[in-house]
Amino acid sequence: MTGSREAILASVRAANGTAGAANGESAAHQERTEADADAAYAALPREYLRAHHDPATHDIAGLFAERAADYRAVVERVSESGLAAAVSRALAARAAAAPGPFVVPEELPGGWLAELPAGITLARDEPPLPAAELDRMSGVVTGCAVAIAETGTIILDHGPGQGRRALTLVPDFHLVVVQSAQVAADLPDAFARLDPARPHTFISGPSATSDIELIRVEGVHGPRNLHVLIAEA
Repeated sequence: MTGSREAILASVRAANGTAGAANGESAAHQERTEADADAAYAALPREYLRAHHDPATHDIAGLFAERAADYRAVVERVSESGLAAAVSRALAARAAAAPGPFVVPEELPGGWLAELPAGITLARDEPPLPAAELDRMSGVVTGCAVAIAETGTIILDHGPGQGRRALTLVPDFHLVVVQSAQVAADLPDAFARLDPARPHTFISGPSATSDIELIRVEGVHGPRNLHVLIAEA
């Protein structure tokens, strides 16, 4: 135990640059101590799993669908060729329950909206719509940057087809299209695909919170209704 204690204290002194001052050692000896501490840290065994789900042996899109549904999102797996029809069905069902226009961000792929029925109206966020007007929208349609199978989480980086953050926080309904190739197995895989210089919004199901009595309240800080379409080639 004494040896371990001294090793820990030596590492702390080396990290703080106080090893020489504490022991009256030369600068050269202090540098060697720091190098030894760095080498010891690098040599620590790291035999933990770096991934829990190998895409080669797991249905990653299926796992994402299962986990997202656990959050009470409506999840559909559709073919790429059937995506426009699925978008049309989802918006028609929402419009029947909550009439009003749907806001769409800049550069949303036009093919996704190619089969909208008559009566479905779209609004552009150009110039940016005020929050009160966004609140009157029937919903919003966006793409995403990446999705995480392990946690059922969708990540927006607010790039093309995703819009600014208010678009997916103020309207009460969010229809998001996730391409199957955008589904990462787990957090490390997802983070490796993201640009850390961009803003990110993490969405795990419809907005919801619970008080101390575990009474669930939805729509507190985002949409109460999340509809996910997973487009598969």
